[in-house]
Amino acid sequence: QVQLVESGGGLVQAGGSLRLSCAASGRTFSSYAMGWFRQAPGKGREFVAVILWSNGRTYYADSVKGRFTISRDNAKNTVYLQMNSLKPEDTAVYYCAARASYSYTLRTGTEYDYWGQGTQVTVSS
Repeated sequence: QVQLVESGGGLVQAGGSLRLSCAASGRTFSSYAMGWFRQAPGKGREFVAVILWSNGRTYYADSVKGRFTISRDNAKNTVYLQMNSLKPEDTAVYYCAARASYSYTLRTGTEYDYWGQGTQVTVSS
């Protein structure tokens, strides 16, 4: 009953910025954390960032630290991913995911309960 819908993807030049949104709808649930993953063509799904819903604490993959920022809007049940200084290596389909209860790392896809459909981000050099 819980649905996650991503939006905001598109084409951008290297060095540019983009902000992704993930809106939760349907059944209301207590989310422990929401995260972003990405998958490049021919590659596996990679952890990008996660935010703890209760206190807003965030964690990032080393590859995006200092460039990406994850945030939340409780009133809108929405999580965002602000991406700055984009590189061609950031090109991928970006997925929003939610975890309902505590999990140790939140860095692997198997720890999440719900997933969005994904939004394409393409960075040209």
